[in-house]
Amino acid sequence: MLVHHTRRLLAHALPMLLAQLSSMGMMVIDTALLGHHATDDLAAVAVGGGIYISVVFALVGVLQAVAPTVAHLHGAGRDGEIAAALQQSLWLALLLAIPGVIVLLNPAPLLALSRIDPVVEERARAYLALLALGMPAILLYRTFHAFCNALGRPRPLLLISLGGTLLHALLASLLVTGAWGGEALGVVGCGLSNVVVAFFSLFSAAAYLRCARALRPYRLFAGWQLPQPRPLARLLRLGVPMGFSHFVEISSFTLMALFIAQLGATVVAGHRIVANLAAICYMLPLALGIATLAQVGQAAGARDWHRAGRSITAALLLAGSLSTLLGSIVWLLAMPLADAWTDDPAVRAVALGLLGYVAFYQIFDAVQTIAAHALRGYRITFAPMCVHVLCFWGVGLFGGWWLAFHSPQPMGASGFWLASVVSLVLASLLLGELLRRAMRAVRE
Repeated sequence: MLVHHTRRLLAHALPMLLAQLSSMGMMVIDTALLGHHATDDLAAVAVGGGIYISVVFALVGVLQAVAPTVAHLHGAGRDGEIAAALQQSLWLALLLAIPGVIVLLNPAPLLALSRIDPVVEERARAYLALLALGMPAILLYRTFHAFCNALGRPRPLLLISLGGTLLHALLASLLVTGAWGGEALGVVGCGLSNVVVAFFSLFSAAAYLRCARALRPYRLFAGWQLPQPRPLARLLRLGVPMGFSHFVEISSFTLMALFIAQLGATVVAGHRIVANLAAICYMLPLALGIATLAQVGQAAGARDWHRAGRSITAALLLAGSLSTLLGSIVWLLAMPLADAWTDDPAVRAVALGLLGYVAFYQIFDAVQTIAAHALRGYRITFAPMCVHVLCFWGVGLFGGWWLAFHSPQPMGASGFWLASVVSLVLASLLLGELLRRAMRAVRE
């Protein structure tokens, strides 16, 4: 049975992993292009991109409520209610786009958290203003993303992600370097390309929802509903803690970048390279976590607690072993990885000094990610949020700030990464215990 559940998780997680890596490829493309274009532009996308990702993932986290909702309905055999759940989630995405756009257009309070070079700040503001244009499209697409995962249909996400990344590679390379025949736009070119890809992804998702034969039984566009207060409130009760967890986890890295920015463009550029690599590595446990949420959610909807437990066990074993292997690869290939992103020897030295932390914490990141997603599959979201606040803001961010700037021997950027390792170890222990208690409670 363990082998059976491992195969099911892999069948779901592998296309999901490729889709996530493809999406992350856009960030890698931006970093590689700007790393060879101008250090100030790379620092601007490090700061601006960190703010953007924090805002988007916080809002996307709220929209992730559609995943356990649809998974439970599907597991319970209530497929006739799935269309209404998706429609209300799409309305919620449009409503959440409003504060998202406002924050991106007015980033001054976030930028004021650290002393940033005026040139870097100006370019980061321009980048964020462009990304605000694509915010509604991104949130609508991510609702579709969660919906497909809940039903165990990750393949359209893979195809759309591959298409979007290829489109971005073409557009960004032309706009950043000036190969399109005009001025080299640098970070602005990356922003423009990201907006185009956001709408490409949305139109592709709409076409799939409308035309896919496998989705016809759900009648997703039949009897379209206006926003309904009660369904929206249920989604928010489930989604807000998930969104805040996402915000805490991502914003800890965003605020880290803002604090590190006062150490100079070279340090923040090196940090950006390592943060990119850390985000790519995170796609492995994240893909398995998303698959785990769907499997546990469907089993919980059917009230098959033994099946849910076997799925969780398989996910923890799989994620732990693969993440350990991944950490070893990062450690062994540290030098070539740093060389791939920058030609600047100073930036390369900063990156090499930080890569060891990323290699070490992989297994702990895997455990806490699987545990958090499994709890969401049970529709338990508040307690994991509290753990994330304690670990990522309390230990990781505050502890990193103290180690970096105020310890007896200030560690600079390394202090933040060391505190991140400690925070992930603690999160894996606490979330693992919460999951153990939840599994025992539902069995009893």
